Amino acid sequence: MIRVMIVDDHDMVRSSIALALESYDDLQVVGEASNGMEAVSLCTELQPDVVLMDLKMPEMDGVAATDSIHQRYPNVQIIALTSADYHGLVSKALQAGAASYLFKNASISELYEEIRRVYSPVE
Repeated sequence: MIRVMIVDDHDMVRSSIALALESYDDLQVVGEASNGMEAVSLCTELQPDVVLMDLKMPEMDGVAATDSIHQRYPNVQIIALTSADYHGLVSKALQAGAASYLFKNASISELYEEIRRVYSPVE
C-alpha cells in the first residue's frame, strides 16, 4: 500500500484528487495539507511514501516545503504539481528534491502511474 499525502491550497483540488485516488486499491490517501508548513509538520505524523505537492501556495510555497521534507525525510518521494511553470518553479522543485513533476491538466491515470513510478525505487 502506497501512502499518499496531498498538498494544495485549494480545498476542491485536494478533495478531487483524494476522491479520484480512492479507486486504486494499492493507494491510501493518509492526509491533506493546505500549505507547505502544514505539509512539513504532517510528514512526521503521517509518514507518507509519496507527497503530491502544489508549488504555488501561501505561507510556505511548494519549493521550500519540498526542500524541507527532502532534507528531513529523504525516502519520501515528492511529485510537484503545477498548472504552469511559473518563473522556473518546476526546475527549482526538482533541485530541492522533488522526484518528478506533473502539470495539473494530467489525467488521474497519469498521476497514478507517476505515483507508482516514483515509489518503485523505494519498494
